[in-house]
Amino acid sequence: MESESESGAAADTPPLETLSFHGDEEIIEVVELDPGPPDPDDLAQEMEDVDFEEEEEEEGNEEGWVLEPQEGVVGSMEGPDDSEVTFALHSASVFCVSLDPKTNTLAVTGGEDDKAFVWRLSDGELLFECAGHKDSVTCAGFSHDSTLVATGDMSGLLKVWQVDTKEEVWSFEAGDLEWMEWHPRAPVLLAGTADGNTWMWKVPNGDCKTFQGPNCPATCGRVLPDGTEGHQGPLTCVAANQDGSLILTGSVDCQAKLVSATTGKVVGVFRPETVASQPSLGEGEESESNSVESLGFCSVMPLAAVGYLDGTLAIYDLATQTLRHQCQHQSGIVQLLWEAGTAVVYTCSLDGIVRLWDARTGRLLTDYRGHTAEILDFALSKDASLVVTTSGDHKAKVFCVQRPDR
Repeated sequence: MESESESGAAADTPPLETLSFHGDEEIIEVVELDPGPPDPDDLAQEMEDVDFEEEEEEEGNEEGWVLEPQEGVVGSMEGPDDSEVTFALHSASVFCVSLDPKTNTLAVTGGEDDKAFVWRLSDGELLFECAGHKDSVTCAGFSHDSTLVATGDMSGLLKVWQVDTKEEVWSFEAGDLEWMEWHPRAPVLLAGTADGNTWMWKVPNGDCKTFQGPNCPATCGRVLPDGTEGHQGPLTCVAANQDGSLILTGSVDCQAKLVSATTGKVVGVFRPETVASQPSLGEGEESESNSVESLGFCSVMPLAAVGYLDGTLAIYDLATQTLRHQCQHQSGIVQLLWEAGTAVVYTCSLDGIVRLWDARTGRLLTDYRGHTAEILDFALSKDASLVVTTSGDHKAKVFCVQRPDR
């Protein structure tokens, strides 16, 4: 069953748009505005000479960063570590990461340990902890001017901190949190909850507006560049091109849909059978095993990238709506990002590796290793010199990107 809602024209200030999705049905709303055994005596004497505090210092200093790979880390993907800095203060899987948009020198990470930290990319120094969460922190991000940082946990507790003073300036308890995002040009925070509602707050004064949903989860949302409408269909991810004229959506049924933002009509469908040869499966099995996990538009060429759970990265030509390249990963793709101003697309995957692909040729440019478990999120600096990753190995890492073509 499909449904669609549309809104009116944009006002003087940039409109806010929220997308609400749920179950088998999705509704898109347009809203304005991570030697042998020793005897006991020998053992006791040996233990007296052990300085436990010094051993702990060797693993990571009080700022929580290390420059060498550690042994005994959670996970089984042992190998080289290409990272420059490792942030190791989290004690469980790190679910999300975001960079400050103004300087790209700070990161905020949130994890399963109910903690969020703001830290410096250059050396991993901890600036402050976003304390007070009592559930896994799954959302974190800086405001458009990097003066505020917001964190949200699964229970629906959202907090906002002033970066320069390191003080909490606002908090709110909503329902079970599904997504959170800052407005790109104003101190306005938006979030979607499992009950289908979308919340909008002006921070820090707390002015609030709630957009009621149809009692179903709002699983993802995006503030688009202009006042355009979205598109109907079961979605897992959504992206818009630079001018907001096209919207690309990914689905749990393995399809990606290209939508005209002007008309709201589907103008192209990228089906899984055009991507990779799959075993003969029932419709339900295929959907579950090969969903669309991430997607995005190239800023310099009419190309779009779609990442699938089976490890396929598909590069599509938007003009002809044909498959241009198919790039295979060893395991499922978690997220992809296009480098601004180039035709290079970055992917992270469940094998713990970051890969760079030339979308013009489909060639693998380079890869970066160091995590011992799956990568759960990653961010790219504006000048594409740094990649910051978070992982199930309880760590965040900073990789210095070096390419022979620049």
